Amino acid sequence: MAHNVITEAKRCLQCKNPLCKRGCPVSTPIPEFISAFLNGDILGAGKMLFDNNPLSVVCSLVCNHSGQCQGLCVKGIKGAPVEISTIENYISDHYIDALEAKKTPSNGHKVAVVGSGPAGITIAIKLAEMGYEVTVFESKSEIGGVLRYGIPYFRLPKDILDKYKKLMLAMGIKIRFNLTIGKPFGIEELFRDGFKAISIGTGVAWPINLNIKGETLGNVHYGVHYLHSPESFDLGKRIIVIGGGNVAIDVARTAIRRGVKEVKIVLRSDRYSATQEEAEYAKYDGAQFIYNKAPVEITENGVIFKNTVCDENHKVVSVLEPAELMEADSVLICVSQKPSNLILTQTEGLEINERGLAKINEDGATTRPGVFASGDVVKGAKTVVEAVQLSKRVAYAIDEYVKSLP
Repeated sequence: MAHNVITEAKRCLQCKNPLCKRGCPVSTPIPEFISAFLNGDILGAGKMLFDNNPLSVVCSLVCNHSGQCQGLCVKGIKGAPVEISTIENYISDHYIDALEAKKTPSNGHKVAVVGSGPAGITIAIKLAEMGYEVTVFESKSEIGGVLRYGIPYFRLPKDILDKYKKLMLAMGIKIRFNLTIGKPFGIEELFRDGFKAISIGTGVAWPINLNIKGETLGNVHYGVHYLHSPESFDLGKRIIVIGGGNVAIDVARTAIRRGVKEVKIVLRSDRYSATQEEAEYAKYDGAQFIYNKAPVEITENGVIFKNTVCDENHKVVSVLEPAELMEADSVLICVSQKPSNLILTQTEGLEINERGLAKINEDGATTRPGVFASGDVVKGAKTVVEAVQLSKRVAYAIDEYVKSLP
């Protein structure tokens, strides 16, 4: 591993106008951190990465690198691109293990962070570095949100999240577990108790249903629920996964690892929306992709589908007869998610859009003064790095807002 990292780092051309950096949503200083690493300053390289993106070690594992930084590496024009993700992971993992976090002297202001997924972790760390007294409110018993409960262990080892928990506590961040804002208390009570600003990052944990006959049967499950605790499910030997996004791919690959022998990923259109890399992994793992099938009913024995026809934009334009049964022991629905919107619907003055997502300005401010939002609760189900990108802006916007208060 180390030899491969060093070899890859030496392949970097140190471009003066690095396209790889442009391809990264958070503008990771790629030539700079590689140069620092090769000059023997691995901690300096790690600090560069962490300061730019507190979730660097996570993004180095789960980002769509071929569609971002590595996909634009000039070395890839005539050969293999530099494996930027491999170098970043090696440095970031070393740095977070070596980091001796300290609490920044308090600036006297309290901020509440609702949710401890990618958005919540990023905002909490950034604000704590600025001296804010941060309290994170998490509805589950561990931090991580989608990182812990939505991304399989073989893509993201969960001990990484335990390291972040230790880091956050060392920084003076308080974490209240098993508490959903909107049940025992809500936004009003947080302001009452002296929190100057509130950040909402509750994600999109509620599955969207198909709204077809048979969806309530006992052999039907939602993909996001399965990924939360796959050990709780007995799916049988044959399953149908409906959907073509990254959740569907993660469900299929997890099920195969847990002993399912036949996995069919069935899509309405003629292509998947997951990344090409993840789809290829699923194929090599043994999943079958079946295109142009629209589910019309679920039975105890499988799913009844009709064939579809797509236009040149891959949109379904017609659904054809006849209907045919595709047999399976279990069916997993993975067609998207919507926000866990208890806090959104119960907060006076907080507007949501037609998708149930929080309305914000470019810096994450909602329509309620002092309340900000970031991550999937704003954009829908997106990537970790996109959550980090917005969350950095939100942290700085919160700082400016609090400083402007009388």
